[in-house]
Amino acid sequence: MGLTRRTFLQGALAGVVTTSIAVRSNLNPITLAMAKEGLVYQPGSGKWMGTTCNGCTSFCAKQVYIQDGRALHIRGNEHSKVHGTSSCPRQYLALQELYDPDRVRTPMLRTNPEKGRGVDPKFKPISWDEAIKLIADRIMDLRERDETHRYVSLRGRYSYLSDLLIKNFTQVLGSPNAITHSALCAEADKLGSFFTEGDWGYRQYDIKDTRYILSFGVDPLSANRQVSYYCSEWGNTLDNAQVAIVDPRFSASAAKADEWLPVVPGQDAALGLAIAHQILVDGGWHRPFVGDFNDGQNRFIAGQEVDPATFEEQHTNGLIQWWNLELKENTPEWAAELCGIEAAQIRRLATKLADAAPRVQVWRSRGVQMQHRGGYTAMALHALNGLLGAVDQEGGVLKWASVPLGQIPSSKKYVDEVGQHGLKNEKIDRRGRLEFPALKKGKSGGGVVTNAVADSILTEDPYLPDFVLGYFNNFPFSSPGGQRWEEALKKVPFVTHITTNISEFSWYSDLILPAPHFMFERWGIQKTAGNRYTQVSISQPVVKRLGQSVEDECGIPWLIAQELAQRGFKDPMRYLLAEFKDPETGKSPTNPDELALYATKILTQKFWDPLHYIEGDRFSGWPEFLEKGVWNSKPYTFRKRWSHMKTATKKFEFYSETMKVALEKHAKRHHTDVDHVMEATGYLARGEQAFVPHYEPPFRYGDAKDFPMLFVDHKSRLNREGRSANTAWYQQNLDIDPGARKHADVAKLNPIDAQALGIQDGDTVRITSIQGSIVCEAALFEGVRPGTVAKAFGQGHWAYGRVASREFGKTPFGGSNNELLPPVYEHLSGSSAFYGQVGIRVEKV
Repeated sequence: MGLTRRTFLQGALAGVVTTSIAVRSNLNPITLAMAKEGLVYQPGSGKWMGTTCNGCTSFCAKQVYIQDGRALHIRGNEHSKVHGTSSCPRQYLALQELYDPDRVRTPMLRTNPEKGRGVDPKFKPISWDEAIKLIADRIMDLRERDETHRYVSLRGRYSYLSDLLIKNFTQVLGSPNAITHSALCAEADKLGSFFTEGDWGYRQYDIKDTRYILSFGVDPLSANRQVSYYCSEWGNTLDNAQVAIVDPRFSASAAKADEWLPVVPGQDAALGLAIAHQILVDGGWHRPFVGDFNDGQNRFIAGQEVDPATFEEQHTNGLIQWWNLELKENTPEWAAELCGIEAAQIRRLATKLADAAPRVQVWRSRGVQMQHRGGYTAMALHALNGLLGAVDQEGGVLKWASVPLGQIPSSKKYVDEVGQHGLKNEKIDRRGRLEFPALKKGKSGGGVVTNAVADSILTEDPYLPDFVLGYFNNFPFSSPGGQRWEEALKKVPFVTHITTNISEFSWYSDLILPAPHFMFERWGIQKTAGNRYTQVSISQPVVKRLGQSVEDECGIPWLIAQELAQRGFKDPMRYLLAEFKDPETGKSPTNPDELALYATKILTQKFWDPLHYIEGDRFSGWPEFLEKGVWNSKPYTFRKRWSHMKTATKKFEFYSETMKVALEKHAKRHHTDVDHVMEATGYLARGEQAFVPHYEPPFRYGDAKDFPMLFVDHKSRLNREGRSANTAWYQQNLDIDPGARKHADVAKLNPIDAQALGIQDGDTVRITSIQGSIVCEAALFEGVRPGTVAKAFGQGHWAYGRVASREFGKTPFGGSNNELLPPVYEHLSGSSAFYGQVGIRVEKV
């Protein structure tokens, strides 16, 4: 018949492409496309190229296998000293994201002025020239009205190049409103380490040499800041150390741990403080780091104060004050009634930690501290690391090493008089107000309060934006109380969204601009840490961009600046031409792609340029750095920061002089005192207690009579930050999470609760909170604490594509967790609250 294996394969795959089955096929979508074009993958005929995965905050360095201009396979970058070639499941989903048939391919303009869920926007394709002219019209109108502050940029996922689009370009236009997503991510987490050891940043964990891991809410095999590394090393860690997971939900990491402690949601601080109490009573603190009593006699006795003069501290500050103000009463019996963990088990944890110290590590997820009163929870749990001498210690908790990464060139001198006037206005997110200290690095108003922007729009306080530019964000889906964003976006006269897919945010937009895929089609820079190294890796265009997308973080500012210059406003283009010259040739950019390339080279010059070399990996020049795709720092230096921390005392602070200074400055700014600040931010502490890690009872949302159960929001191992739900591989592999199911959005209930409610496994259920109501599927699972319901974030899209939703634009696939979570905050950091005690009721539909 003349039918060869090659032609049979081509014909068979080409036939699959023509059917709707391809949308949800297990086959690699690019393999299908190649077959349709008569191409067949031949091993060894392609090339590995370096890039970075932006699927979560691990930001792993990757290598993509490219053949005939197509991405076929992904692995960890072999040159990375953080994770090497190891990977996690998320990276593969990026291939289906890249070749998603639902991607936005061209600018689109809304033609239906009515906005609402289920209301067809009637988008029509337009050219880039038309799109940029519309944006320039709005900007010039704001300048003519002297209201440039009404321009607001909103950043979601990003690379370090995003400062150009979001921060600096916004500044040149004359607006103070460069709003990042950070308060939806981990600002409360950073608060905990900053007000104890002066580090407003993330931590890495030296798991190779640890002897004991106590994890509060962290599921390192699913969602943390180096999932690839932990996935490859966790088995070895379990051979050498004990692991205890504190979580109301039986996670993937809990399944492999020595102990699972199903804590009452929101009560993690009670458990942590009781452990600290018991460590001190037992004399188990790490003396070389903390210090000791002058005569060696332990005076920590439950309920009794200690004379500070009897204790000599070494590299810490305020241990005795902490004991006297808080810990002396925090017995295991006290905690057991609050957190649901038996006193004997709390004592056992304290003993094990002390025996293994200092090679121990206490982890905390964003969840345990991103609750209404969670800032002091973050401090309390990190204080355990200090008490055990685990800070900057082998087998302990390490900070990310500083790296000589450059910055986007300043734009300040390019702001004209109109812009300067606009910059003097209050920021739209209300940061720095009495009730929103947002104490990034201890500065009043130094942080961001992302989710408050919706409230500001709805109430027009401080003002109503005229133009909102959203970049790779989807706040109606990813923010607690996301319904508010839908209403807020209706009020804004003009909304532009830069995105790969039409999302819920896009649905309320007036103009959509197609974005390139972070991993394959654009330049970008990210950093991460693990395995005692910090690394910086780049993204680069390894394939030709699909459709008509342009470089986003750099290219879109270029196109706008070009149009504004033609209208007489030349400062934005002057900034780009003068400040973004190629470090090798000195040439100014002539197009969007060159601007992105030069910006990448500027920020990484101290890595690849031998004349600017400082430390870490050394390269012969840009070509070698580009080929390898990643720079690694020198190995971590242990104990270097002991008594050299960036705190007010230079030491690890149990009594936080750093917090005291920050709160007093914020209070002075508002002509009041710290007690009033505590009241305004929802905290109960008064006086000196505000300066030590202490117990704050979690605020319960919803009366226990009407909403008897508690909701637990968590992350799936397959979530690429809510963007992977439109891929078939995501839906077909959801069951890798304990208790989850393929092609389903499940709420996990303990069988005890399900029986009482008359709910069977697989039933359709409605979950209702004071914020809203969603419908999903019940999954009976013993791995959730009775009285709680656990549900993974990620499903519930009613937009984003044909796989993510049941009926695109109308009917969601399951329900979004954020429609249940009330829009509340951890006010000291500005963080949104995703955890705590959100009351719900569950009913069979």
